[in-house]
Amino acid sequence: MDGNKRENIKIGTKVNVVQKQDQRSGKLTEGVVQKLLTKSPNHPHGIKVMLESGIVGRVKEILK
Repeated sequence: MDGNKRENIKIGTKVNVVQKQDQRSGKLTEGVVQKLLTKSPNHPHGIKVMLESGIVGRVKEILK
């Protein structure tokens, strides 16, 4: 699934995100979407979300 399209991401979806400070290393953080922060229908670097843990990052992978 494509983390660049807002329509693919719903609240409660399990995802891997990259946090701002991890963009160079590409380290991913797993979590459940609490809030969608990107308003546009798509974004080239991934839709920005807030996870239930409070972490903010851009979606790189949508998990099952």
